[in-house]
Amino acid sequence: MSEGRRPVTATDVAKRAGVSQSAVSRAFTPGASIAEETRRKVEEAARALGYRPNAIARSLTTRRSRIIGVAAAYLQNQFYPEVLEAMSRGLRARGYQLLLLMPEHGRHADPLLEEVMAWQVDGLILASTTLSSALAEQCRSAGIPVLLFNRTTRAPHVSSVTGQNFRGGQRIAELLAAGGHRRFGFVAGIENSSTSRDRERGFTTWLARHGFAPPRRATGHYSFQAAAAAARDLLRDGDRPDAIFCANDHMAIAVAEVARHEFGLRIPEDLSLVGFDDTAPASWRSYALTSFSQPLQPMVDAAVALVCEMIENPAAPTRQAVIPGELVIRASTRLPASGWVERDGQRIWRGTESG
Repeated sequence: MSEGRRPVTATDVAKRAGVSQSAVSRAFTPGASIAEETRRKVEEAARALGYRPNAIARSLTTRRSRIIGVAAAYLQNQFYPEVLEAMSRGLRARGYQLLLLMPEHGRHADPLLEEVMAWQVDGLILASTTLSSALAEQCRSAGIPVLLFNRTTRAPHVSSVTGQNFRGGQRIAELLAAGGHRRFGFVAGIENSSTSRDRERGFTTWLARHGFAPPRRATGHYSFQAAAAAARDLLRDGDRPDAIFCANDHMAIAVAEVARHEFGLRIPEDLSLVGFDDTAPASWRSYALTSFSQPLQPMVDAAVALVCEMIENPAAPTRQAVIPGELVIRASTRLPASGWVERDGQRIWRGTESG
């Protein structure tokens, strides 16, 4: 407050610093072009007057909220809390704030449209949720860029950032076959999820091409409880799989718990187990889970750069960024005699073929 009567404004700061009001605005806008001496004058004047930038007032002037909505349907999977933390840091470095939106797990994100419009977000990142063409078109009509993170869609005008889902599924099939396995199982995520679908397609395509029977299949819905039930379905009869690939690490840990404590199976002697994402729990000694990595920071960096580009340049072309990953071999699978290398204390599957 100035003399206890009214809030200090940018005009007051500009007058005290001897600069224009636009210079005050640039001084408090990350990435804005301003001379260092001018910035110093503005900051000194702001401190002396007790001035704090008003984000709401600035948004009315610039017609930008500097808010990016991020929709994440569930946070049990350790991958997504880590993504949100890294994404928040990346957006803040560019002058944006992250607004977390929570659609119902496994449902289309369309009900989020009212929240998106109410908060006047500058962009929308959809993570761990599906996207219908209707929502994509509505956001596009409203001038709100939409980016899919770890998902793809057939809707036009929608960019995405994903890991190597199809390729990862192929590499996992190759590793398990090289380890001598012949009876395979697959625990799917959400049925309409492109992520789960592409991982399964890579897995089953490789097995079929090399003469293996299709894997037995159950659905875990990316949920710990549902994955545990899926494990019981796969393991309860005499013709159980000797290797199971789960569409993410969260479900693979559930399968490990059931296999060990309900069926008395040894991992990997009786059952090899592979997940996807290479989250922190995969490296814990209790699980030592073989997993195909999704490099979190490179994926987040690509997503932040892409959504900011779409906001600043609405004419930017649609892009689908695919970030390469690696299959990290740990103690949950049999180790083949060859096809892997050791690097930085980890065993990385290099494979026996290029495809």
